[in-house]
Amino acid sequence: MTQQQPAARAAVFSAGSWGTAVGKILADAGTSVVMHARREEIADSINDKHRNPGYFPDVELPHTMTATTDPAAALDGADFLVLSIPAQSLRTSLAAWAPLIGSGTVIVSLMKGIELGTGLRASQVITDVTGLPQERVAVLSGPNLAREIMAGQPAAATIACTDEQVARRVQAACHTPYFRPYTGTDVTGCELGGAVKNVIALAVGIASGMGLGHNGEAMLITRGLAETNRLAVAMGAQPATLAGLSGVGDLIATCSSPLSRNRTFGLHLGQGMSVTEATAATRQTTEGVKSAQSILALAHDHGVEMPITEVMSALLLGKLTLDQAAAALMQRPPKPEH
Repeated sequence: MTQQQPAARAAVFSAGSWGTAVGKILADAGTSVVMHARREEIADSINDKHRNPGYFPDVELPHTMTATTDPAAALDGADFLVLSIPAQSLRTSLAAWAPLIGSGTVIVSLMKGIELGTGLRASQVITDVTGLPQERVAVLSGPNLAREIMAGQPAAATIACTDEQVARRVQAACHTPYFRPYTGTDVTGCELGGAVKNVIALAVGIASGMGLGHNGEAMLITRGLAETNRLAVAMGAQPATLAGLSGVGDLIATCSSPLSRNRTFGLHLGQGMSVTEATAATRQTTEGVKSAQSILALAHDHGVEMPITEVMSALLLGKLTLDQAAAALMQRPPKPEH
């Protein structure tokens, strides 16, 4: 008689929008999931009512998803630690959790930001804080709008890790009929695609808010992909990665959908809100706002021209008005496309 393998166990930190969506994917794939929630009432609701009232009060969660506010309890026996927290708070939060991470636990990063001050990608912050080798850190990125995934609509993503076998382990833990994960080893390309597209989505949202038309939006998406590719290749990524799910796929979804928080933030700016007002209206973490300066610093360090990112960084810092930003992008000297 064949002995059945025990289900993999995942600890998801934390119970925000994307963390909850990935927790549901994992549970639907047969993985045992413990969510780490900061608030007791969220944990209690997930345990007792199988709902996350803060983000998806209308969606019933799998009964194999439980929650706790105790990070040690969440991590006890975890095969995977799935991190879905704001990129700029990763270092501080992870430092507190690091001693609780098991000797064989694989960390899966869902974060799409670049750390201010250091220019480090999330996987690099993780290895820096925990001392774990890069082979124990995987990245999941792609065109994944949380609301659609919670509704069971089809989606796909790239899981990148320098160890292909580890990527396949994560793939097996989150493969469902509606969520198709692919694997790869280009962690740099995967993370940069996910981070830079947020800045481009801000620009597309602004263009929409200003009524600049679909041609203008398409121009920003296309040229945004070009500058993302330039930076990624300069940092050692493979061009094919940026043509895949974590590159152009994520870029299209984030720039096009009203469900995208970065596009929505830009839309608010384009309609005349200040950065402070747009932050209040959006209510959730908007990684592109925080990462624009860090990405621009990386571009300067690698001698890469990123005009959209440069204009967005200046606009967010109050150095340009909306009209000046639009003019700066359109008045660049003409040159060959490739």
